[in-house]
Amino acid sequence: MQEKIEKLYSFFDDLDSIRREKFFAHAKRVSFKKDSILFWQGDLCGAILYLERGSVKVYIQNEDGEEITLYTLNPGEQCVINTSSSISQTPAIGSAVTLSDVEGFMLDSKTVKELMSECKPYQDYMFSLFTLKLTSLATLVEDLKFKPLKRRVLQFLKSKNSKKIHITHEEIAQNLGTSRVVISRILKELEIANKVSLSRGEITYMQDF
Repeated sequence: MQEKIEKLYSFFDDLDSIRREKFFAHAKRVSFKKDSILFWQGDLCGAILYLERGSVKVYIQNEDGEEITLYTLNPGEQCVINTSSSISQTPAIGSAVTLSDVEGFMLDSKTVKELMSECKPYQDYMFSLFTLKLTSLATLVEDLKFKPLKRRVLQFLKSKNSKKIHITHEEIAQNLGTSRVVISRILKELEIANKVSLSRGEITYMQDF
């Protein structure tokens, strides 16, 4: 199992044997069931998840319970909100929930800090991680502010790479940072325009990929 996580995370290629042993001496193997909350918005994270199997949704939520999905984590990716909260010991600015059963390793923040100070390749990996995720978040903010919602709905459906998409209007709303009522109205307009076909719990994407 150790070999799998080493293949998923590129920084292992540049870790010497001492640092590699240090990582796994302090890392704890973990598994979580689907719909498990890994941390809540406002929590202080004490360890960082290195995801090996499954996927995790990271989102923010307002006082009314409305959600905006910030990003989805897949194997080989690391959560910048989890990481920044753990390293700086500041409250997490979002929450994380498992979208499926997940497996991976949790590494305590003290060991992460030591690896960053001792190993430049690991430090470089962490900086590149923050750059990529910040770029992704900047794109999300740009989409929310400047792109018409109807266009964003079509782009979201297209990103699923399937003609038939099993998803609820509420889930689309959470991903796009709006309400279910608004999404239902837009989907109805798209159905009238023959761009999608709607049925219970399923949307058929009618356009060409």
